[in-house]
Amino acid sequence: MLTSATNPNTSATSNSSLVTTKTAEVKSDAEKSQDRFLKLLVAQLNNQDPMNPMDNAQMTSQMAQINTVSGIQTLNDTMKTMAAQYNAMQTLQGTAMVGRDVLSEGNTLTVTGGVGKAAFDLAGDASQVTVQVLSPGGKLLDTLNLGTQTSGRHNLTWDASGYTGTGAPVFKVSASQGGKAVTATTLTRDTVESVSTDAGTLKLALKTGKSIAYDAVKAIL
Repeated sequence: MLTSATNPNTSATSNSSLVTTKTAEVKSDAEKSQDRFLKLLVAQLNNQDPMNPMDNAQMTSQMAQINTVSGIQTLNDTMKTMAAQYNAMQTLQGTAMVGRDVLSEGNTLTVTGGVGKAAFDLAGDASQVTVQVLSPGGKLLDTLNLGTQTSGRHNLTWDASGYTGTGAPVFKVSASQGGKAVTATTLTRDTVESVSTDAGTLKLALKTGKSIAYDAVKAIL
């Protein structure tokens, strides 16, 4: 019977060589730059004019330059790692918004259970606020007289139980104070269904099929 055996010393040597090879392969860009610089510096010293050798100031300047380049490379690597970690953390935090309603700029009424919901911002106090509800094609469906309203954000609800049109209705807000128009910003209310990242930007996929950036969110309800 033949029995195979392995020399433990040979195996250990082989493993050691493998580790050394792998270590050499994973040198950072900064280390590779330093290696190239040192080889060039040695070659320059070996081939310099003996009658006009490189002075200490020149050598010190070159050493300072390579240290600066290496430092910048290390900083870039660190920033890339931090950016990747930030994106992952941002996505993880964004999952807490799934199922929540958010407000973003828009004039669409989101109809759920026969009720249309939205909101609007007033730049100042208004003695008269009127909301027109329109079909997607621009046909007037209803007019809401909200009377006096203070500056700031106001929620809007509309009885949509009788609405039979296709597509979500839209709304328009008109506000005035002492005969002068007050700026009104319309806000669409929608539900977050999922979150994702695109080129470092957190994106929210909404129930109506739209997708908005996280920084477009005016409020989380």
